[in-house]
Amino acid sequence: MGTRKTTTNKAAPTRPRSSSNALVESSLWEQAAVLPFELHRIRMDPTGRYHEVMDREFPFIMRLFHFRHKDYTPGWTWHERLEVFLPLDGVTRMRMGQQQVELQPGEILIVDNLRLHMTADFPGFESRVIVVSFLPEFVYSLGSPLHDYFFLLPFYFRSSDSPHVVRKDSPLLPQMHHSIGELLRCYFGRSTYYQAGCKAHLLQLLYLLAQQFRSAEVLRSELIRQQERAARLRPVFEYVAQNFSEGLTLKKGASLANMSQPQFIKLFKRVAGMTLVSYVTHVRLSHAFRLLRESSLTIAEIAFQTGFSDQSHLDRRFKAAFGQVPSAVRKQLNQ
Repeated sequence: MGTRKTTTNKAAPTRPRSSSNALVESSLWEQAAVLPFELHRIRMDPTGRYHEVMDREFPFIMRLFHFRHKDYTPGWTWHERLEVFLPLDGVTRMRMGQQQVELQPGEILIVDNLRLHMTADFPGFESRVIVVSFLPEFVYSLGSPLHDYFFLLPFYFRSSDSPHVVRKDSPLLPQMHHSIGELLRCYFGRSTYYQAGCKAHLLQLLYLLAQQFRSAEVLRSELIRQQERAARLRPVFEYVAQNFSEGLTLKKGASLANMSQPQFIKLFKRVAGMTLVSYVTHVRLSHAFRLLRESSLTIAEIAFQTGFSDQSHLDRRFKAAFGQVPSAVRKQLNQ
């Protein structure tokens, strides 16, 4: 990231007015009013890829940007993470490929993240913008019920070529504003277990977005396709369940799924929401946690039984996943 500057909110924020929904909407603008918005400064590689470093255990980021005419990072960009874009005040224009979308304050855009896109400049342009970004596996990964995939459909499927925009007249928009306001409170408040709060409010937002853009035909056909993908990988999941301490190579995994390695890598990430290595580590950590709770084995013995090279290796991976080393978790479990 480049050097960041922050701006303070010097005036009362402008917001859409609706007498029946004022209380529901107010959380978003009230939370935004006390938070600093940074001038838009991002760094892209030569292809336009804009990369944000994300915690793999909590792949979720909120950014608060202040856009001003001729005073923000120009250029076309793209990124792997999924993104929701909401201008708080002032008309904002987003270009995605050949399309341009004009957003009024409070309207919400689901960004076509893999298509080159940029915020368009024009005389008088000034707006504070909330950007909600997350990786798909934060919402849907292996072990998730199939219906969790519903949360991601607005980002992956469109019934037409039109961008997904929630306009001011949508009856669901005030509830979405409330969810984003609660996300601001959790994410920037950083209270105990704020990650869980962020996920709960993000799922509420995604549920509302899926309701907004749902298509029964698309939903049914895509869930069936996802079910078929999972079925192709069932032999791999069963093998890991029985042999997690031994690990699994990509070659072996592709052979079990009767696929080429490139096909297997792509399909596994699509179904599991993570790489094969990450999945095997996830299974090992789950077993290690169970042994901490249910056995009297030493930490070193648990590391050996679950396929980690030694206790320090288990300590590192366990802390990254659960926020504490195994010994601290065991102490808490025994209290």
